[in-house]
Amino acid sequence: MRARTLPLSRQRTGGGKPFTRKALAVAAVVSLGTGLLAGCADDGGDGDSDSSSGGKGKTTITLGLFGTFGFKEAGLYAEYEKLNPDIKIAENVVERNENYYPALLNHLTTNSGLQDVQAVEVGNIAEIVETQAGKLEDLSKAEGVNKSDWLGWKWEQATTKDGQTIGLGTDIGPMAICYRKDLFEKAGLPTDREEVGKLWAGDWAKLIEAGEDYQKKAPKGTTFFDSPGGLMSAILSSEEKRFYDSSGEVVYKTNPAVKKAFDMTAKAAEDGLVGAQTQFQPSWDQTIANNKFAAMSCPPWMLGYIKGKSQPDAAGKWDVALSPKAGNWGGSFLTVPKSAKNVEEAKKLVAWLTAPEQQAKLFDVQGSFPSAQTIFDSPEVTGAVNDMTGDAPIGEIFAEAAKRIPVQVIGPKDQIISQGLADNGVILVTKGKSPEEAWETAVKTIDNNLDK
Repeated sequence: MRARTLPLSRQRTGGGKPFTRKALAVAAVVSLGTGLLAGCADDGGDGDSDSSSGGKGKTTITLGLFGTFGFKEAGLYAEYEKLNPDIKIAENVVERNENYYPALLNHLTTNSGLQDVQAVEVGNIAEIVETQAGKLEDLSKAEGVNKSDWLGWKWEQATTKDGQTIGLGTDIGPMAICYRKDLFEKAGLPTDREEVGKLWAGDWAKLIEAGEDYQKKAPKGTTFFDSPGGLMSAILSSEEKRFYDSSGEVVYKTNPAVKKAFDMTAKAAEDGLVGAQTQFQPSWDQTIANNKFAAMSCPPWMLGYIKGKSQPDAAGKWDVALSPKAGNWGGSFLTVPKSAKNVEEAKKLVAWLTAPEQQAKLFDVQGSFPSAQTIFDSPEVTGAVNDMTGDAPIGEIFAEAAKRIPVQVIGPKDQIISQGLADNGVILVTKGKSPEEAWETAVKTIDNNLDK
């Protein structure tokens, strides 16, 4: 989960049960001088341990993560340590992926300073597969790993052309639309999730039309959608081909689907249907707290972010409807570097953490939607509910969305392209630039970054 299909930098946030989830953050990449281990080092269980030996004769397995994956919060570390008394688990966490990933890439390039387990965001997995696979273990051969447990496209994202699978999937981000029932009602729109879904079924343009209807009677000071970046993320999440073609060529400038998504979002921004904030920045957080928008793109992990930024009285006022088209926004992988201190033990841990049984537990407690297709119909998934959405059957809704996700082409620089389109592009329309000027600025920024 940790990814966006637009700005891919993400911050995960913890919270209470049930259905707490990751969140994203968009910020400038900071200096790598602090290194990959600049985050918070935290043992998975109780008791004394040493980072290299585990203390008291135990072996400590270290995980390099970004944000909150939820393994500790869901009790998985403690459970694994109980099953394996000679093992201690310690995670080293960097809060944001845009700070974590450059350091990870640097350590992989130099083959030094790596943890026993390293997480990789979906927006970065193609680059890791293409350039760093030789530094990572083939986890398809790890004991207990069964390829058929995973969605086929999720498995393939971390698999090299010669068949090595260097990462095991943790979660995915099936797309839905979260909306405020109270604001929809005040604007004269239906509030029942089935009827809401019918407003825009099959076509993102219908979502914009619903926004136009909303704005006619919008409660004062509110917009229909939260942000330009959020809207464009949702639209692009449903496209099979976005920034790269199947041969690996960069095609974002010539792909009509990308330009259409940009133009549709820019028009919505011009018409005042979206807020003027960049997602996961403090000003955007305030729009959640102050009920300033009625709808937003909403993979499962977004509910945790909404809960964390909302006032207490917002609980139960949200609901979830299927998005116009199925899409995916988010998802991560666990890898094991060949130069790790405890390779074999790390492989066992990764296989266990990503097994269907553990993915089900993680979803039940943390809201990380499983990438293990074999548990989509399990009670832990289908019976899930959330504080913010009351009795809405979110597990069923997200499971239905997950089954229809298209197989997407992921390129090595997806993060640079997606972030440029949002943060250096369509957001500018809310600040007075024309859609044409915003597109030109985005293209110039992206191409400059790709040439570096």
